Amino acid sequence: MARLGDLTNPDVGEGRVLVLPLGATEQHGPHLPLDTDAVIARTVAESAAGRVTAAVVAPVIAIGASGEHAGFAGTLSIGTEVLAAMIVEIVRTVGPEFDRVIIVNAHGGNLDAVRSAAATCEFEGRPISVWHARLDDADAHAGSIETSVMLAIDPQRVRLDQAEPGNTAPLREILDDLRTGGVAAVSPNGVLGDPTDATPARGEEILAGWVHEVVALLES
Repeated sequence: MARLGDLTNPDVGEGRVLVLPLGATEQHGPHLPLDTDAVIARTVAESAAGRVTAAVVAPVIAIGASGEHAGFAGTLSIGTEVLAAMIVEIVRTVGPEFDRVIIVNAHGGNLDAVRSAAATCEFEGRPISVWHARLDDADAHAGSIETSVMLAIDPQRVRLDQAEPGNTAPLREILDDLRTGGVAAVSPNGVLGDPTDATPARGEEILAGWVHEVVALLES
């Protein structure tokens, strides 16, 4: 697996695909680290790239659009417009050694920025594809899925003894309140879902499925 930061200029070569992991630095309840989304994005990107010779993984963008988590300690955000502009500028600088760019996004709050950036890049004739980590409607943030995946990736950083259920209502039922008042308006502990049944085995299964999807995108 090739990390862009580890390569020298001559190492890059030609006919490459640049994989850009996109995460966030934001609260993930009392049991998961603030960089959970960045860790997941980087892991999925690197695991998939390790199976495709032409793939090169760029440094993860670890601060995204996380305004919905305002009020929770440790959360950082650059907003949708700035993130979209950042992605566009990165893609614009990609040289002919890369045939295309694939974004691996692990934070739902980044989606508007990613879609906007992808539309701009496509309009400009710059090949770009997007993969997004899908979560269940009632397990949208720091719940069983993300906790299981983090248990599979880095169990020592998961404080499972601190895990507690948050708001387990389907996202569609709380979306209006979420949009107007942020996560704090619908979940005092910042969790959307129930992480208490998370297991490493489930995390490995989910992670394997995500990696398979990105590999298919890389090979398409």
